[in-house]
Amino acid sequence: MNIGVLGAGQLGRMLALAGYPLANRFTFLDTTGHPSAGIGDVMVDTDQKHLESFLDKVDLVTYEFEHLPVSLVQAIEERKPVHPSSEAIRVCQHRAEEKALFDRLGIPTPAYRLVDSAEALEAAVRELGAPVVAKSVTEGYDGKGQAVIKDPADASEAWRTINHPRLIVEAFVDFVREVSIIAVRGRDGEVVFYPMAENVHVDGILRYSVAPMPDLDDAVQQTADGYIRALLDELDYVGVLTLELFQTRDGGLLANEMAPRVHNSGHWTQDGAVTSQFENHLRAIQGLPLGSTAARAPTCMVNVIGREGEAAKLLEIEDAHLHRYDKSERPGRKLAHVNLVAPTHEALLEKVRACAALLPDAPAPSFSFE
Repeated sequence: MNIGVLGAGQLGRMLALAGYPLANRFTFLDTTGHPSAGIGDVMVDTDQKHLESFLDKVDLVTYEFEHLPVSLVQAIEERKPVHPSSEAIRVCQHRAEEKALFDRLGIPTPAYRLVDSAEALEAAVRELGAPVVAKSVTEGYDGKGQAVIKDPADASEAWRTINHPRLIVEAFVDFVREVSIIAVRGRDGEVVFYPMAENVHVDGILRYSVAPMPDLDDAVQQTADGYIRALLDELDYVGVLTLELFQTRDGGLLANEMAPRVHNSGHWTQDGAVTSQFENHLRAIQGLPLGSTAARAPTCMVNVIGREGEAAKLLEIEDAHLHRYDKSERPGRKLAHVNLVAPTHEALLEKVRACAALLPDAPAPSFSFE
């Protein structure tokens, strides 16, 4: 089967690597002019003249990022199956729509307000209590399009900096850790769940993901499973869905945002789970049985950001698996990741520290369970 992928970055690259053993072929449609997949048939379509040719080549379509015109995805749906659907993209790329969906399904979130002026932003900061985080309702990712406001007097400057006509303002959460749940729903409605991961972000960019968590209560995992199942069923979703959450001191979970695709916090599954998120996404969209999501052993994904370390040194670490994206170095750019696998969490933490010491721009790792 020839699978069409909207976007041609590292997530598409890893989808293809997982799909070749299934005899899948891949055609990527890149609209940026800067494809980096380096695999499959890449069609650059900056002038929007190659969509018909793309659709003639493929049997079904998926995507590796959600910042796509909904109208484009809807037009493709009229010609070829698209998984996940345009409705999932419509909701996920608009934070106000996303929060409304969470509210409707009874999924708790941090307190929030929607504002459309600097004055309304200042009022929201006073009402929610500083500090707050203000985000553009669309187009923000990896810390872009947002600002932390520590005083109502700073609201006007934040409004100018974000420069978007509508913002969502969220109260800060006294959380123990940031976590994510990744689940997969097949075309027949079957759902499987991966163990939750603890995620460490620096400057809005994911740096470390550990799964499974050694101190996670089964009830918390079940709660997260319930939240994401509700989203999957409500959207009649097919493929991998990711839900990012805050875990509070009382063990509760508050939803932050969701992503309708394979996700950075699920890269650990390539070497640490029975079936990777990439293979399971491909199984789901093709109507194949879903694979086991069980963890093989404690695993940590270490993102390589900005500058790469020496591959030979990284691979000297026992059970280290380096996944490079073949990208040029640039501050803040995701260049690769390293999956570290160990028999115990104690041994895993030693490996993570050793790995971080070999990466030029890696912050010191710190996890809530240490």
